[in-house]
Amino acid sequence: MNTLLHNFYFPPHNSLNYKTSPKNPTRLLSFTNARLGINNTRISCCNNLRMDSSENTSACEQQKIVIPNSHNEKLVGLLHETGSKEVVILCHGFRSSKNNRIMKNVAGAIEKEGISAFRFDFSGNGESEGSFCYGYYNHEADDLRSVIQHFSGMDRVVPVILGHSKGGDVVLLYASKYHDIPNVINISGRYDLKEGIRERLGEDFLERIKEQGFIDVKSGESGYRVTKESLMDRLSTDIHDACLKIDKECRVLTVHGSDDEVIPVSDAKEFAKIIQNHKLEIVEGADHGYTNHQSQLVSTVMEFIKTVIVKNKNI
Repeated sequence: MNTLLHNFYFPPHNSLNYKTSPKNPTRLLSFTNARLGINNTRISCCNNLRMDSSENTSACEQQKIVIPNSHNEKLVGLLHETGSKEVVILCHGFRSSKNNRIMKNVAGAIEKEGISAFRFDFSGNGESEGSFCYGYYNHEADDLRSVIQHFSGMDRVVPVILGHSKGGDVVLLYASKYHDIPNVINISGRYDLKEGIRERLGEDFLERIKEQGFIDVKSGESGYRVTKESLMDRLSTDIHDACLKIDKECRVLTVHGSDDEVIPVSDAKEFAKIIQNHKLEIVEGADHGYTNHQSQLVSTVMEFIKTVIVKNKNI
């Protein structure tokens, strides 16, 4: 797998270009001595990135941190602390949490490279306070804002934000609104939020919600309520428009599975058409949760993270 370094602004490139990842990646780029401010005694346990197993367990110190959002709700997260100045922020998807398999594996891999990572629950999810709401993408982008401001206030640097599924849309929205993060990773985000609703709510969702003001959705042994307000919030959130507002200096990596059964891979190709400073990686055979492709997902993400952090340090 070639380095991603030359696919971003440093200088401009054709954002329509993308490549398909092979099924059996053989190597990762290694930048083992390029980090700043790391206490080696604290990260000595974090060597040798191993992804033969689908689970990337944490070896370093984890700290539970509670951060208030702009609505005074407590957001709960886990900091994989290595002592680095940099902290990569990870955002989960719809009705998920910081303990999602992708969040844990990516955080563990980042940690093993001596870079701190923070995975947290959006308000209304996991351990965080607040009520779960369908939609509310901008609300979650504001949660992310509170998290980033927390670490900035501690003299830490957030060089990368990463999100999976709905979290992918959230990090793109964040980049379009605040323009203070140089690198964004969108894993399997949805390009058009008007799509994918009928699959969850039924063909007649607009008529039903107009009549009763809400729709109750069963999901396994649990469920959730979609209110008219939250549905309208989703329908009015324009990811296309948001992507056009992302600074060209901001590097965006989109990763998507070719066999994604929830969000089609064509959505990823739409991102590649409109985001100026963009790289697309398609993981052959992967579904939405990368069930059998965790190793390849993590290696693709880590190549990008190590490349951009090293590049930023050398500027």
